[in-house]
Amino acid sequence: MEGSPPAPPAAAAGAAAALQALEGVLRGTASAVVAVSGGVDSAVVLAAAARVVPTVLAATGTSAAYAAEDLRAAADLARLLAVPHVGVTTRETSDPRYAVNAPSRCLHCKTELYGKLWELARERGLSAVLDGAHTGDLGDFRPGQRAATALTVRSPLREAGLGKPEVRAIAHLLGLPVWDRPASPCLASRFPYGETITVEKLSMVDRAESYLRTLGLRELRVRHHGNLARIEVQAAEMQRLLAAAPDVVAELRAIGYAYVAMDLQGFRSGALNEVLQPRERAAALAAPGEP
Repeated sequence: MEGSPPAPPAAAAGAAAALQALEGVLRGTASAVVAVSGGVDSAVVLAAAARVVPTVLAATGTSAAYAAEDLRAAADLARLLAVPHVGVTTRETSDPRYAVNAPSRCLHCKTELYGKLWELARERGLSAVLDGAHTGDLGDFRPGQRAATALTVRSPLREAGLGKPEVRAIAHLLGLPVWDRPASPCLASRFPYGETITVEKLSMVDRAESYLRTLGLRELRVRHHGNLARIEVQAAEMQRLLAAAPDVVAELRAIGYAYVAMDLQGFRSGALNEVLQPRERAAALAAPGEP
């Protein structure tokens, strides 16, 4: 795409080969629903599927657990690729197993999402459901992957042996505007395990993060600890956040937080998993909840 930023150095030279591998695993798929989140991983799966799968439908889960910005990004991407796009209402926030926010939370969330996507696939006569999981997810703590396995959701990036560097390189090669977009997991990931999740709390986090992005902060999280908002930003952006501290405090108090803090360790993806003990991880990965 004209005006695209320079390609990322990692795996840029092999982007064409990586795309070919991805298209190879997708060929032979007659039709598919692609779960599109607004991030780069699912964007690459959708773009590749649009090139080689005869019938493709993009679908995005819509509930309070998903940031409004991500929903817009997903719709914009589908429009760019000329792929039909639908929003699928999910009701994980009504599930007590999700709301209680145990370490197995993602299992129940993904079971709800993938179940709804298969309902959509059957209604439209489509033969597969695809997600954006890649090889880099294999070593992470992701109970939700059990739902994908149980519901036979395919992960073409993983099947092709592709990780995040290759994914970003393919996205850049194809001119996808999200090629360097920071990861943005669902809003429930901002809550410490055991903190009950409600629609109102999810809205607070979404509003707080949306406001912080207006300050030019790019990769961030607002971790919700009761009436305390703990802000994680990259080390290079800490001074920018501190310079805006009076306005940030005023805005987040208006949203509903009594206290506002900056995490001196900075941004870490999956920071709330740091406190999990091995036995808690094992229990979450073995928790009941398969369809």
